[in-house]
Amino acid sequence: MLNELLLNLARWLDSQSWSTSIHESIYLYSWIETTHVLTLMVFLGMLFVIDLRMLGAIFPNVPASTIAQRLDKPMMIGFVVMLITGFLLYYAIPVRTTQSLWFRIKVVLLIAAGINAFLFRAKMQASSNSWDLDPIPPKRIRIGAALSLVLWAGVVITGRTIAYDWFDCHKQLPYFMYWAAGCVDEMAALQ
Repeated sequence: MLNELLLNLARWLDSQSWSTSIHESIYLYSWIETTHVLTLMVFLGMLFVIDLRMLGAIFPNVPASTIAQRLDKPMMIGFVVMLITGFLLYYAIPVRTTQSLWFRIKVVLLIAAGINAFLFRAKMQASSNSWDLDPIPPKRIRIGAALSLVLWAGVVITGRTIAYDWFDCHKQLPYFMYWAAGCVDEMAALQ
């Protein structure tokens, strides 16, 4: 049911002239993808510095709140531009992307990273007065920072693997892989 809804949405997006224009443009798709990667590097660069400080691995003599405050704005600008360009990349090739196992894993990891970021930020702001100057933050902060690094590494890896067709619907796959990738037409053909 969900796979069918997602595929119908993707087919509708694919039928839009702007989707085709972006995908078939000589330069536009490449510029969008380049901007996506560059802003990903800005966002992750800032995030990794914050997370590594929260792990106590770098800048132990600098207050954690100072690092977080100084890097928050460029990190969020990078995140917003990365999100917009990511949507445009999806919009340019919606059917294939929707039926990509790697894209689906990436979305789950993005949601998990967002939840972790929300909880991590709330914990950090609520308790920063008690440990801000400590070279090594409390365990719950370190766990959130480590989880952030792992989740974002997973987002980058799965995002990169979207380009490869290891589990594309046109290939001979086990039924579970058709289901996981959202290959609605192929699943119907097997039944």
